[in-house]
Formats: sequence, structure tokens, C-alpha cells
Amino acid sequence: MMHRHAAVLLSAVISSLLTAPAFAQSSFNPGTTLEAQLNAEEARLAPQRALYLRYFQQAYRQYPSIPAGTLEAIAHVQSRWSNLQPAATQDTAHLRMPPSWGVMGLYAGGGFANQVEDGARLLGVSAEAVRRQPATNILAAAALLDAQIRQDFPAAARSTTPSAESIRPALMRYAGFAPVSTLATLKAGSIDDYARTSFAYDVLLSQDRGVNDRGIVVPERAIAWEDAFDAPRLVMLRAPMVRLDVANDRVETDAFRIDPLSETLQTRAGTQVSPLLDATIQSTDYGPAIWSAASSSNYSTSRSAAISAVTIHTTQGSYAGTISWFRNASAQVSAHYVIRSSDGQVTQMVRDAHTAWHVGSQNGYTLGIEHEGFVDNSSWYTNAMYEASAALVRNFCTKYSAISCASAYSGAASSGINVLSTSVKIKGHQHYSGQTHTDPGINWNWAKYYALINPGSGGGTGTISYLDRFETSVGHFDTSPSYSGSTTGISTASTATRDCTTRKNGSCSLRVLLKDNTASSGDWNVRLLSSGGTPASNTALTRSNGVLGFWVWSGGSGTSVGVGIDDSDGTERSVNKAIAANTWTYVSWSLADAAQWNAWVNGNGSITATSVKLDAIWLYHANTAYDLNVYIDDVQIKN
Repeated sequence: MMHRHAAVLLSAVISSLLTAPAFAQSSFNPGTTLEAQLNAEEARLAPQRALYLRYFQQAYRQYPSIPAGTLEAIAHVQSRWSNLQPAATQDTAHLRMPPSWGVMGLYAGGGFANQVEDGARLLGVSAEAVRRQPATNILAAAALLDAQIRQDFPAAARSTTPSAESIRPALMRYAGFAPVSTLATLKAGSIDDYARTSFAYDVLLSQDRGVNDRGIVVPERAIAWEDAFDAPRLVMLRAPMVRLDVANDRVETDAFRIDPLSETLQTRAGTQVSPLLDATIQSTDYGPAIWSAASSSNYSTSRSAAISAVTIHTTQGSYAGTISWFRNASAQVSAHYVIRSSDGQVTQMVRDAHTAWHVGSQNGYTLGIEHEGFVDNSSWYTNAMYEASAALVRNFCTKYSAISCASAYSGAASSGINVLSTSVKIKGHQHYSGQTHTDPGINWNWAKYYALINPGSGGGTGTISYLDRFETSVGHFDTSPSYSGSTTGISTASTATRDCTTRKNGSCSLRVLLKDNTASSGDWNVRLLSSGGTPASNTALTRSNGVLGFWVWSGGSGTSVGVGIDDSDGTERSVNKAIAANTWTYVSWSLADAAQWNAWVNGNGSITATSVKLDAIWLYHANTAYDLNVYIDDVQIKN
């Protein structure tokens, strides 16, 4: 029902090659473009990530209780496959949150569990080896997870490796947000339980979508979400915004329905489904957000000045870990909102009217937004995150007259302190006076963020806005071609990856490799989803005079393409356009011409809403046994 698609240590000498800090301050050249900086980062990380693939396989051989793909997914969630080496001189104390170590992001006490020491004991090695050596770090995480899995699947009763869905409780216990001795005190529905559930969800989501990005490879496999979580928890996890009610220790959200377009659980007003849910309470500050209040000892229940600025932060940690830390009374730190990298989910932790503790002497008049990730790893800054954050800031600009979206910073990223004028109302932690922290740092794309906050700014052209150019990532197309349940005919081995050898413009394009599903004789109808089919994670498009298009190249004849648009009344699908083989072709559809659209799910056959969003690019081909490469470049809207 919830499926989206068809269903020892290695040499210490080798490990020592990878012990250099993964997020120490990079030697940033102010004259270098952001694109060049990202390319340099990619080149630096590629050989390391190739070795990690070997280490993961070694760990699976030693701990066969762990379902394949789980370790890669945990590494993706915790570090984006970087060998985290926090140092006192870096910006790792941004939230005073316990730092995490190594590829697996293991905690070492300080308010969270001491996974480093615990893993070292299980392996019989030193804690220093777990912190510094990637192979040892991965094995330590595997040993810790194996111990949790064996609680639910004793060896005497287990004949096969358990499923990825069935180890969800083990993943929650493994998460490390509190010493294991305190786990017994967690109760169903509590906010601490929510943080652990969020961690488990992100690990499973990485596997469900699959990841193939700049050397990070998480094998794609269909997750039976209804087997992993009950319906109320799925509602909380998939909600665009969650609210955590500290006083009553509960998560607030509405009841649910299954959305036929995105094929996910969504909320529906007026249906009470569980004591865990509150169908009536809404956030008074920002409706799409989750309310997950921070500990009352970490913020002030008043303001010393009117709200007049927004501070952009990077957490230097995970989304779930940050939520848990803000709940820790000893943290002495908080922010108003936290945003998840994978899908842009927003959790509100301090009411706007209260003072969060996030930017020192500037706290009294600012709103703080924490973005999941680490400043020196660009993989965290996804389109979904940028767009969710920009939507939140646009809401601030509407509500608070002293905050103008046009006053947002739009200059170059930097790695240090760069104090900006107080007239710049939307800027980073590093842009305020009297600060020691340098987030969001060298990888935050301020020009892109400004354009999202100020739609229609168009980068100065006023006519063309690019949705995806694929220069530094796969952009919105972060799921495989077979991910949608509407896709037919192709194998789950089909992939969508950034490619820098074949392109129309710029340096890179999106390579879509289509492979036949040998168990099916059906034609290939591929719904290449944008942002995993989640409309909220896509850029809003203006229908008036709008023409949506992209460049496309196919390695075989008989290929045709189309697009799907999320309209106010459902999803409309465009007419198909045939393209010639082995040549770049520009295809486009007018949003104002009803003759170019057909009704699809709940649609009426025309684009009628003032603002719409791209649902998917559709690729069509007759059933064939050979592989087909299709390249897409410069997805754009002209107004």
C-alpha cells in the first residue's frame, strides 16, 4: 500500500589515509566560484568514499544480522559519508551539541550516549581507533547496531537476516541521543521518542529513495513503510511541519489520508486517529511546521526588542540529534526552527514571540533557523531544504514589517566571520558582530537562496528561471527513475545521476539510465519524480505566460517525453513530444494552453491555478531489452 516502487579490520595503514579532518576549515579562496569550490570538494572526497564501500562490505560479512544497505544509509544520515573529526578550534560547538565522530557519526558522551567507547569495547580496540580510522569506525557502528538487533532477533531464533523495516526499534535504540540506561524511561509519543523515530525514518528513507551522488551509494530498495511504523508515526514523520508540545510531552499533527499524487500519508482535518495526535491544535506561527518545543531552560519567554531579522545557521549535526539536544535542559541553546536536509521537513522548537538562544547578543530581535548538516560538506544543502527554508522566510517577511525579503544577503559565500550591515535583515550567523561561529559557511548558496526568497527576481533576466541545471547535484531529481508507483516497464536498477561528460549547457547534466524489467513486457512509462513527488519541496511556478521546458538527449530512437504539473485540483499530464536520437532537443509546454494538457490524477485537463509546481518529467519508450541513456539539462520556466 505504501510502496513507491516495485517491490578482521582492514589495514590501519589504509585507514590512516582518511583520518584528516573532514570538516576542518577549508582553504577558501574568495576569488573562487561556488561551483569550483564544490568541484574541489567532490574531487577530495571521491577516493575516500570509494574505500568506504569496501569497509561497509567487510562489516556486513562480520555482522550478518544487519540488512544490506543499512550501514551506508546510517553514514549518509549522520555524515554524508565524511570522516568527521571535530576539533576545538572549529565551529563544531555551534549548538554546544556533543560532536559526532567518523563516517558513522558516533557520539562520545557529553550529554548523548558514548557510542565511541561502547563500540571500542565491543571490538576490543582503542576509542582513538574508533574516532580516527574509518574502517574501525564503521565496524564499531556495526557492532553497536548488531547488539541492538540481537535484542529483538536472538541468534537461536533467527535463520535469516531480518528485514530493513523490522529493525526500526533497533535503529531507534541505536540512535545515541541519550545514554542507553535512560531508554527505559522513554514513553510512546514523547518528544525524545520522536527524535529517535526521526532518525530511524531518515535511515529507511535513504534506502527507499536510494542515493548515488558524488561517490555516496546507498542501494535503493522498496521500504514497506506500513510495516516499519504505525500510521500516526508516519503522519508525524512525513508532515511538512511538526510541532512539539513540551508541556504535555507530545507531538502535534492532524489525522491522515493517503495522497494519490505523492503516494504518501498526509493529514486530513477532523479525524482523530490516536492519542499521539492532536487534530485541532495548529501552530500559531507557521502552519506547515511541526511544533517541538525546546526545553524551557534553553530560551526566554519574552523579547527584549521587536522581531526585525532572520539568522541562518547550520547545525553541525543531524536533524534528529538537534531536536533531541534542544530538549536537553543542559544544552543552554536553541533556535526557533530546524529544517531536515532530505525532504525539507520543518520542526518548530521555540515560538516566534519567545527569544531563542542562537546568536548571542543579537538574540532579542532575531528569528533563528537551523539547517541540518555540516558547513564543509555541500551534500547537506538540498533543494528541498533551500525551498522549505525560503518559504518559511517569505512567511516572516509577510508577518513582520521590519523584515524585508529584498534585504536578504545575496553575495558570495565565505568561510569566516564577515560582518554585514544591520540593514541586511536575512543573513548568516557569521554575518553578525560579536560572533565566533562561521555558519552557514562556504557551501551555502546565497544567490540561489535570495532568488527563492524573492521569486521573480530571475537572476536579473526577468524572463527565465532555472529549476535545475545539474551543475553541483542532481537537484530536485533525487530519486531513481523507478521510484514512483506510476512507473512501468523498467528495472529498479535504472538510475538518475549527475553526469559531466555529456551536457547541453554548463558543465553537467542529469543522466537517466533506463534498464528493462525482464519480468514485464509492458512499454516503458517513466515518471521521473521531482523532489520525490512531494509538492512542498518543489519551486512554485507562475502560470501566467509560463512556458516550462528543458533540453533532452536520447541514445535511442522512439523516445518521447512529457511533464506532469501539480495543479490546485490535482495533477495534469502534458501531451508527449517525440525527440530525435543522438541530438539535443529543446522541448516545452505552455501552462496557459489547455490543448497541451491532459487530465491525470484528479485533474481537469488544463492548468488553472495561479501558482503550480513541477511533479515529474515523463519518459516514454517501447519495451526493449537494451539499456537506454537519456540526458536532461537546464529545466526552466519562461514567463
